[in-house]
Amino acid sequence: MNEVRSRVAPVGLAVAILAVSTSTVLVRATTAPSIIAALYRVTFTVLLLVPFAIARPGTPIEGIDRRAAGGGILAGVALALHFATWFESLEWTSIAASVTLVQCQPVFVVIGAVVVLNERVTRRAVVGIAVALCGMVILSGVPTTQGSLFGNGLAITGAALAGGYVLAGRSLRQRVNLIGYVLVVYSACAVVLCLLAIASGYPLVGYSATDWLLFLAMAVGPGLLGHTVINWVLAHVRSTVVSVALLGESVGATLLGLLVFGEIPTAITIGGGVVVLCGIAITALSA
Repeated sequence: MNEVRSRVAPVGLAVAILAVSTSTVLVRATTAPSIIAALYRVTFTVLLLVPFAIARPGTPIEGIDRRAAGGGILAGVALALHFATWFESLEWTSIAASVTLVQCQPVFVVIGAVVVLNERVTRRAVVGIAVALCGMVILSGVPTTQGSLFGNGLAITGAALAGGYVLAGRSLRQRVNLIGYVLVVYSACAVVLCLLAIASGYPLVGYSATDWLLFLAMAVGPGLLGHTVINWVLAHVRSTVVSVALLGESVGATLLGLLVFGEIPTAITIGGGVVVLCGIAITALSA
């Protein structure tokens, strides 16, 4: 069975990359506030996972003690803030810039592991981080408008929060089954996003039928077929391979942005994006 899963895992990874590549286009297409789009993406993902939790033998949250629950909630908070900042960045900057900058997660994971977990960093990782940071400067340092600078900053913040999400959930995923893990984290994420939406004064209902269909598409595509499948793949494929493979999301999202919205990346965006992706690849392969 494990051998079969190992053979299927690369296919699952390819499907997941295609699924997550649609996220930026779906977010840009909705007319609802970005925080609402994030809220219902996560909420619908939780609802779609409930049948799998019920069908699974044993207790879905088996192995979750008080410490694990705390880690899951912390990971959920980080994920909620990641979605909030990244989705909002798409209102201010280009799809290509936003999705490339938010992919800098591995860089922040390495930095966080050194600062928080006292892990040693290799020389190759240092080079990768330096290259990625140079690309981020190129990509964000010469914005076309003041708004794009703000959007790029939001995307970088989203990347840092995604790195915190990974660090917070690193030990939890080793002790808790996949469905239990994502249910705890996504539920905590949904609660935080709901509170942020209420605090921002946005109504929780009253959106168009098209928006609700887009929320559901975000849950099925990037949520269920994307990130949830990636969490499954991580049990069968090395995390460095997954990290590098996920760089395909930037390419896929940029192409979809071109096809759907006619959004052509500038030369600076392309050049800076290539440098960023090279730095991320070097950093991920150093692990």
